[in-house]
Amino acid sequence: MHKLTFTPTSYTGWGSLSQLLIEVEKFNARNILIVTDPLLKEIGLTDHVEKPLIEKGYTTTIYTEIAPEPPLAIGEKLVDFTRNHQFDLVIGVGGGSALDLAKLAAVLATHEGQVADYLNLTGTKTLDNKGLPKILIPTTSGTGSEVTNISVLSLDTTKDVVTHDYLLADVAIVDPALTISLPPKVTAATGVDALTHAIEAYVSVNANEVTDALALQAIRLISHSIRTAVHEGQDKQARTDMSYGSYLAGLAFFNAGVAGVHALAYPLGGQFHIAHGDSNAVLLPYVMGYIRQSCEKRLKDILDAMGIASAYLSQEEASYKCVDALQKLVQDVNIPSTLKGFNIPEQALEQLTDDATKQTRILARSPMLLEREDIYAIYRAAFDGEVREPKQS
Repeated sequence: MHKLTFTPTSYTGWGSLSQLLIEVEKFNARNILIVTDPLLKEIGLTDHVEKPLIEKGYTTTIYTEIAPEPPLAIGEKLVDFTRNHQFDLVIGVGGGSALDLAKLAAVLATHEGQVADYLNLTGTKTLDNKGLPKILIPTTSGTGSEVTNISVLSLDTTKDVVTHDYLLADVAIVDPALTISLPPKVTAATGVDALTHAIEAYVSVNANEVTDALALQAIRLISHSIRTAVHEGQDKQARTDMSYGSYLAGLAFFNAGVAGVHALAYPLGGQFHIAHGDSNAVLLPYVMGYIRQSCEKRLKDILDAMGIASAYLSQEEASYKCVDALQKLVQDVNIPSTLKGFNIPEQALEQLTDDATKQTRILARSPMLLEREDIYAIYRAAFDGEVREPKQS
């Protein structure tokens, strides 16, 4: 038996933002908080959300005091702001940081205490009510935050999460038209982030028939369209495929979970403020190469989904080829392929390893048990730029 959880209502496809007013009306809200990236307000992208609401007589407040890989302090400030105003509805517009913070604000607005009290690793309080209704509108094709129950926050040297089904969006609106203006660098990072979600969901120990179907289709869509989306950003079909791929990957990893790549990526973001998508991208080939023997058949399936023929290859041969294909994809979208490429010093590897070992919730889903020495070996491989496998004892 497998439990599957999905956002109650989702709209996907080109032009789906047109459904926003219809959904807002269902909540009988008058005073709306819009949490968004400052750049999106600057370039006028948030006008597509705010103007129709104002024209219908809603009162709106746009909150832009957010940052990529948001520190805990930013979450605390937004929650305080939300508690001190009489909002009826929260709308998140933007990338994963904006959506994660919108979820956090909506739920904790009706709870006592600090955000820190509800963190997964160190918190002592539990959520006991759903909070304010929330609508999430992604403007990137990557994080899947619109369909998950997780809000990620950066701490001093790593990351932690607030997670509960109360954080699920009431409505997700996934309109690829909102991603057309996304710069190549962000398109690449968020796109490989989504691909990583799908791959880790497919090899997860919690994978099942439903998440497998979602993950494989996400891998097909993303791997076939990401290069075009990065290098020809106005291509409507590529943007649409990336949008659907990210959405499906989000559903897959929310229900099956992510594992080693994310566990090792969190400290990179926490210590060096590397964007989450970039952190996942640089680690993806090295983690998959290291755990290859534990999931050969699944890597062969992933290779097939990427459109690379494997009919005449053994599972072992195909798994090697899959890791090579992932490494090439990351290079093709111009993401540095080593930790050195992100200016990570060699002396940081020990602290990165210490912090990654604390991500026990995520590491538990890996098809291969990753002990401290394994985690260090993967960081070392990513630093040296050489995919390696465990040493034979």
